[in-house]
Amino acid sequence: MPPRYKRLVDNIFPEDPEDGLVKANMEKLTFYALSAPEKLDRIGAYLSERLSRDVARHRYGYVCIAMEALDQLLMACHCQSINLFVESFLTMVRKLLEADKPNLQILGTNSFVKFANIEEDTASYHRSYDFFISRFSEMCHSSYEDPDIRTKIRMAGIRGLQGVVRKTVNDELQANIWDPQHMDKIVPSLLFNLQQDQIPDRCAEGDKDGTVDLTERCLRELLGRAVYGNIKNAVKPVLMHLDNHSLWEGKSFAVRCFKIIMYSIQSQHSHLVIQQLLGHLDANSKSSATVRAGIVEVISEAAVIEASGSIGPTVLEVFNTLLKQLRLSVDYELGGGLPLYVIFSPCSYSVPQGSFAGTLPTYQRSEVMLFIMGKIPVPGMYPTLGSSNSGFEGSRMIQIMLLKSLLQVTVGFQTTNMLTALPSSFLDPLLSFTLMEDAEIRLLVLEILISLIDRHENQLKFSLRVLTDISVLKLKMDKCSRQDNLFMKKHSQRLYRHVYLACREENSEQQHFQSLFTLLGLICVELANEEVVVDLIRLALALQDLAVTEEALPVFNRCAVHALSAAYLNLISQLTTVPTFCQHVHEVIELRQKEFPFLLPEGVFKLEKVEKVEKVEGEFLFSQSKIAETLGGSGYNSDRLVTPYIPQITESNKTLNKQHRTSRDQQRKNSLRAGGGNKGELYLIQSHVLE
Repeated sequence: MPPRYKRLVDNIFPEDPEDGLVKANMEKLTFYALSAPEKLDRIGAYLSERLSRDVARHRYGYVCIAMEALDQLLMACHCQSINLFVESFLTMVRKLLEADKPNLQILGTNSFVKFANIEEDTASYHRSYDFFISRFSEMCHSSYEDPDIRTKIRMAGIRGLQGVVRKTVNDELQANIWDPQHMDKIVPSLLFNLQQDQIPDRCAEGDKDGTVDLTERCLRELLGRAVYGNIKNAVKPVLMHLDNHSLWEGKSFAVRCFKIIMYSIQSQHSHLVIQQLLGHLDANSKSSATVRAGIVEVISEAAVIEASGSIGPTVLEVFNTLLKQLRLSVDYELGGGLPLYVIFSPCSYSVPQGSFAGTLPTYQRSEVMLFIMGKIPVPGMYPTLGSSNSGFEGSRMIQIMLLKSLLQVTVGFQTTNMLTALPSSFLDPLLSFTLMEDAEIRLLVLEILISLIDRHENQLKFSLRVLTDISVLKLKMDKCSRQDNLFMKKHSQRLYRHVYLACREENSEQQHFQSLFTLLGLICVELANEEVVVDLIRLALALQDLAVTEEALPVFNRCAVHALSAAYLNLISQLTTVPTFCQHVHEVIELRQKEFPFLLPEGVFKLEKVEKVEKVEGEFLFSQSKIAETLGGSGYNSDRLVTPYIPQITESNKTLNKQHRTSRDQQRKNSLRAGGGNKGELYLIQSHVLE
């Protein structure tokens, strides 16, 4: 007579397999296993023997019954002998997974997933899941002819991998699931299925079967369990998959992958992902332009998700890598390669830097701004970032891109101490760009200054026009702090000088004058004390004198400077709330509206062309003496008000002008040597020497 455990096992199988498991006998077998746990391994071995025989004889109904019995025993038994039983169980699962019948593969997977969700009471020292990782990965790539069955096999493979991860990821006794040999199978298998909704036919159908959703959940679960030492092994297969299948160029899938990664891993580890992306960008320095552009796009998206402040010491590494790639791209275009906008457009390049800096606290953002400024080629101050072959045109490209990066960094910049946040080492080279002939560079500098000074989101409220009541602007203002007073005491004359010089540029357009008005308005509401207000009024009157006397300026520019001066005096008079000052400004504006409308913003910027300007004098000009008299009666410094503003040219400014002239002359010589005599093709630096 066979042993009792064999009889109990035999009794759970009905004569007709369609009748299913004999539940009453299954309860007896379970009770026996719980009462005599030492017999559990023998029960498992005998069930395994029966299952192997039934598989060989194609008696698949009995195979299903055997697996159901194994599942129930696993759920019920948590004794010390469970390990030996599990070995028999895994042997049977392996047998099913090796079968060529899809239904058996899916059956084996379902049993394994149930097993993976069981928390075992005892440790296992000798169990291996290598086969299951390999087999489930193969199932994820199934190419079975019938599409419905193929989908079921792939989904079974995904759930199987999910089960392996759950079973092994936190078990120190198991083979490390994070080893490259395992990650190189698991991650590409998941990405392959995640990629299915990128295929045109699949896109039209949508994710009806849920494969993509299941894959994404599995990938998120895997990444969510990764600790510091495992991030590299988890991310590297993603990079390799995107390389091998040329998926950087499409961008959307690569971006999606790294969004999943960044949202799934623990936030304190996210800088490690950024480091790997930067390293991969370096490694692809000789790859096609579209590949590098795709990697930069992914970096920008990943940086947006980066948790605040978690980049830490890798900040400068980030910028160094991007700057290196920018230099290579400039050299590539100037060498006759693909246009730079395809490789690193200003947008695609500046976004990663701005994205990084946008997540940093103020003190680190200040460091980033100083770092970028130190890399911008300023003739005579900072060396050229590009190679010796890139020349002046290469320097100009880098200047524009880095200034756009700097603008992105300054968006939302908030500081209570402008003096420490914007030191001379930052402002001096920045303001030096207002001396350049290149209109695009000057406009970028103005936008950067506006972004830095605007701490109450007022910049969009300043439109270059004449308002009879500025209360409609709803400007937000605070009392000027001691730190702001110190900042203006140190830097105000430098700011005024560069505003004045910017108005002398012949190639300025409407946007330049709008930005100058916004900058002056922000200085008035953000940084102005009584002394600053007096100097700003003197500056506005000096601009009026410039428009009257500077006959070499184009007619449009002279009219625009008149309009700028008028609009600003109208603004500042209402901010001072001195009635007689407001009345004088209003009277001059009314007269201009009748006789010289092109000397006001509403006139000059609406006319297609101003042919000439008659000599403007007398009552059509704002009177410095009248303004000094009206404000003197309200406590302002009338002696200073009556003193005309003359830009102060410091020794450092004279030196910079000399360096700019030397650089300009050298550029002309180089151009002539190269056979390029067309002055219009050069972007020259204009030196301002005041008479």
